[in-house]
Amino acid sequence: MSTNTPAPVGSSGKGASLARMGVFTLAMINVSAIVSLRGLPAEATYGLSSAFYYIFAAIFFLIPVSLVAAELTTGWPQKGGVFRWVGEAFGTRLGFLAIWLQWIESTIWFPTVLTFAAVSLAFIGPDQRWDEAVSANKWYVLAIVLAVYWSATLLNFKGMRTSAGITKWGTMIGTVIPGALLIVFGLIYWGSGNKVDINMAPGNFFPDLTNFNNIVLAASIFLFYAGMEMSAVHVKDVKNPGRNYPMAILIASLITVGIFVLGTLAIGYIIPEAQINLVQSLLIAFDKFFTIFHITWLGPVMAVCLACGVLAQVVAWVGGPSKGLLQVGYAGYLPRAMQKTNKKGVQTGILFIQGGIVTILSVMFVIMPSVQSAYQIISQLTIILYLIMYMLMFAAGIALRHKEPNVPRTFRIPGGKHFGMWLVAGVGLLGSVIAFLFSFVPPDQISVGSPTLYVVILLLGAVIFAGIPFLIYAMKKPSWKNTDSANEFEPFNWELKKTNTETSAPAPEQQH
Repeated sequence: MSTNTPAPVGSSGKGASLARMGVFTLAMINVSAIVSLRGLPAEATYGLSSAFYYIFAAIFFLIPVSLVAAELTTGWPQKGGVFRWVGEAFGTRLGFLAIWLQWIESTIWFPTVLTFAAVSLAFIGPDQRWDEAVSANKWYVLAIVLAVYWSATLLNFKGMRTSAGITKWGTMIGTVIPGALLIVFGLIYWGSGNKVDINMAPGNFFPDLTNFNNIVLAASIFLFYAGMEMSAVHVKDVKNPGRNYPMAILIASLITVGIFVLGTLAIGYIIPEAQINLVQSLLIAFDKFFTIFHITWLGPVMAVCLACGVLAQVVAWVGGPSKGLLQVGYAGYLPRAMQKTNKKGVQTGILFIQGGIVTILSVMFVIMPSVQSAYQIISQLTIILYLIMYMLMFAAGIALRHKEPNVPRTFRIPGGKHFGMWLVAGVGLLGSVIAFLFSFVPPDQISVGSPTLYVVILLLGAVIFAGIPFLIYAMKKPSWKNTDSANEFEPFNWELKKTNTETSAPAPEQQH
C-alpha cells in the first residue's frame, strides 16, 4: 500500500488539464502515489533475489491494477469508485464489501506506518544503541502511535485545507529526498569496491522456489504497489489515452521498481541479512552510510525527515478512504451515526470509529512478543483484506466486459473484445490469489511467536473485518438514505435498465 498521498484529483472541466498533462507527468503522479521507503527492509532479507520479487509483483499486480482501474474509471466515472465498479458487476452487497475493505485496510495500516514514525523519532538521539533500545520498547511505540494518530485525526477535523500543506511538504522531505540519498549512498558504496553483505552473483537473482518459505514474506511486496487504482482517474485528462496511458504506466513501473530494487539493495549492502529488522533497519542503514561518509550529523536530521514524511502522509490518509465510504453511506449503506459530519463537512462519525479500531489494534504491540512480530501480523492482515478488494476489482473488470460491453470507455485494455481484459485482469487475479494464500503462512525470517497463534489471529481478523459489512448491509434501513440533493448517489446502470423495463411494460388488462 502506498504510504504516500495520491496526487489531488480533479479536472477543471474546461479541458485545461488535458492540454497540460503529458506522459511523463502522469507517470510521476503514479510514482508519487505508491512509492514508500518504509517496507524496504522486509525485502532486503532476500538479498539479490529481492529484485526478482519486485519485478514479479510489478508484472502480476502493479501493471494489471493500473490498466484495469483505468478502464473501469473511464467507463464508470460516477461517485463510488470501487463500490461503483464491483456493484455494477456483482450487485451492491459485494460492492459495499469492496469499498469497506478499501477503508478498513487503510485503518489497520495506520499502526504499522506509525510504528515506523515512532522508530524514526527514537533515532534522533546521539547514541545508536540507545536509539535501538528505545525504538524496541513496546510502551514507547504504543504511546507514540496513539498520540500521533489522534493528533492527525484532530487536524483532519479542521478540513482539507489544513492538512494539504503538511502533506505536500512532508512527502517531499520525508520520502523523495531520503529515497534519493539512500540510492546514491548505496551506489557509491558498492561502486567504490567496499565489502557488501549481499552476494551479487547473477545466480542469486532467482530464488529457490522449491523452498516454500522463500516466498511467504515476499507476499507483502504486493502491498508496496497497492494504490495505483486511486490515480487512474487521471486517464481522463490525458490526450490519446489509448496510447499514452499504457506508456505512462510503463515509465512509472520502471521508476518505481528501480527505486524499490536499488533502495532495498542499498540496505542489504551494509546490513547483514541475519541482522535486518523490519522496523529499525532503514534508520540503521542511514546511520552506517553517514558514518562511512563522515557526515554523522545528518543522522538525527534524517530521522526527523522520515518521521515528518510519515506523519504528513497519515494526516492525509486519515481522511482519504473514509471520505469515499461516507459517499457510499449517503446512498443508504451506513447508519446515520456514521454519516455525521462537522460544519466543515468532515466525516467525524466515521473518523471516531476509525480511531477506536486503530487504538485497539495498537494495543497488539503490548500483547505480542515483540514490536516486530506485531508489525508483521498487522501488515499481513492489511494485505489480506486489500487483496480481497483487488480480487473483486479484477473480477469486475472481466464481468463488465461481458455484461456491459457497449458502455463507452475512454481507455480500453487492448486485445480485442474480451481477450485483453481476460489476460490482464486474469494475471492480476491469479497473482492476488497466490499472494493472499501465502499471507497466512508464518515467515521463517521473522519471529512471530506461536505459528498457530499467528495464523489464528490472521484468520479471525480477516473473517471479522470482512464479515462486518455483510452485517451492516443486512441491517440497512430506508431511513439511512440521505435525501439531500447535494449528496445524491447516481443509480447503477442495471438499476436504470430495471426502472426503464418496468415503466415501459404494458399495463395489465382490467378484468371485467
